[in-house]
Amino acid sequence: MTRLVVFAKVPQAGVAKTRLIPALGAEGAATLARRMLCHTLSQALAANVQAVELCMSPAPSDAAWHAVALPLAIERSDQGDGDLGARMGRAMARALAQQQGPVLLMGTDCPALSSAHIAEAGRQLEQHDAVVVPVADGGYVLIGLRAPCPGLFTDMAWSTPVVAAETLRRMASLGLRVWQGPQLHDIDEPADLAHLPAAFTNPPFLENNKPLAQ
Repeated sequence: MTRLVVFAKVPQAGVAKTRLIPALGAEGAATLARRMLCHTLSQALAANVQAVELCMSPAPSDAAWHAVALPLAIERSDQGDGDLGARMGRAMARALAQQQGPVLLMGTDCPALSSAHIAEAGRQLEQHDAVVVPVADGGYVLIGLRAPCPGLFTDMAWSTPVVAAETLRRMASLGLRVWQGPQLHDIDEPADLAHLPAAFTNPPFLENNKPLAQ
């Protein structure tokens, strides 16, 4: 069965979802990050994969995580140093070596990514070499591999609209059989708040007495 690795930054004010601070304030952005982390982990556990691992920044032992309640069933690991690509590539290679089977790696920024999406990606990874679930800003929220492909994570222009397309181009150049999931929406910028599910706005986050989504 598939191993699922969830990449997450500690949901701490001034650290998490900083691009949303102009709309939500530092505390509001951190509160939303905490909700999305909890939601992501609940969906991950409901997807019925073999193991769910939270790959954390900073390390699990850091005091910043002490106030964050995590499900006991979640394994924990440290993202370590380096840019996003270095950390993702290292986590993917380690998980593949540990699992001896397919690995899915995903973030916590997409509340629309459900347990059904995750389970389907796992099923497709049984028949494909790689899976990708893209998001509307040009990136992806989930990637899955059956074997290490470090070239997918190096020299990538992260946080730009070319990430998913370039990743798919590299997969094609490697001759990988790829399944691509439906395009979803990340919640990264103030404009993205329009795509936040209603459950995440009750009670609404407030900043200068303005509701979460305008």
